[in-house]
Amino acid sequence: MNRKLLKYIDYPILILILLITTLSILIISSATHATSPGGSFHYAKMQFLWFCIGLLAMFFIMSIDYHTIAYWSNVIYAVNLCMLIAVMIIGRESMGAQRWIPIGSFGLQPSEFAKLAVVITLAKYLERKKVLNDIKDVALAFLHVGLPLILIMKQPDLGTSLVLLAILFGMIFVAGISYKLFGAIIGSGILCLPLVWRFLKPYQKKRIIVFLNPNLDPLGAGYHVIQSKIAIGSGRLLGKGLFHGTQNQLDFIPEQHTDFIFAVLGEELGFIGGMLLLILFFLLLYRTIQIALKARDLLGTYMVVGIATMWTFQILVNIGMTLGIMPVTGIPLPFMSYGGSSFLMNMISVGIVLNVGMRRQKILF
Repeated sequence: MNRKLLKYIDYPILILILLITTLSILIISSATHATSPGGSFHYAKMQFLWFCIGLLAMFFIMSIDYHTIAYWSNVIYAVNLCMLIAVMIIGRESMGAQRWIPIGSFGLQPSEFAKLAVVITLAKYLERKKVLNDIKDVALAFLHVGLPLILIMKQPDLGTSLVLLAILFGMIFVAGISYKLFGAIIGSGILCLPLVWRFLKPYQKKRIIVFLNPNLDPLGAGYHVIQSKIAIGSGRLLGKGLFHGTQNQLDFIPEQHTDFIFAVLGEELGFIGGMLLLILFFLLLYRTIQIALKARDLLGTYMVVGIATMWTFQILVNIGMTLGIMPVTGIPLPFMSYGGSSFLMNMISVGIVLNVGMRRQKILF
């Protein structure tokens, strides 16, 4: 990396990531120290390890010009599809889903990296098209995202599929699609909902039904949401304190270190802790959007917008489902939820955002 680029690094983003990760490790420590099969703080140590690996990956990505990364978009797209197909062949099944490729004692989740692969390759496609005012160009963009989306739905992974759709709509909107065409697509999507409903798994349908009234199945599909709302509500203003949340420590909150980590935060750090995290996320997204606005070219803008859309959608849906205002979809909370593949993908995404920001203007030698 050229030293002259270092002064253009957006250091506030690095500080925000460090603060969110620190909060993540603290909450994971509290969420798992009593139940971790690997001993106290096993998951917290692993999250810290993934953070260190993620930092190395982030700096590596920053050292490569994002135009060079986009140049290999066809290869990235092909590798992405191959990895998703490999999951169907050699993938490990867990909790009714086949999403992980076993690598020693770890499991790689290709669907997480598929999000970033779609952002990079779709950005390259949109840059070549300049303006999306042709129905054919829009259809090709949908096909571009549709292939990996179908493979992910086969796992099944509804949450990640929805993230890909959010990325697609966010990027084509910024690419200048006409409002009439955009509205027509939204309308067509609404009309297709009954067809989509037919292809959902029974447990996915049940989650959506229970979202409207969790008490229909309080010990089954509605259990997650009910316990999460109890935990967050009992935290009140200041919370019960780290390692003192009764819902958390007594293991009433399901998946408390992954999908429902915000419920642990709400119970133990209260409204103040929840607002602190939301402010950190807001500042991260604000800085990211600023980089997108100041990007040197459309390619940089599209890549950063795709990442910002991905983070925004995941934050809204994850926190929304813990509060009972969104269906439970299994979408992790960026930089907070435990998970190696998710954390590594997000750190690489940070590397791309900083990459675009560093190269927003020509460096004079």
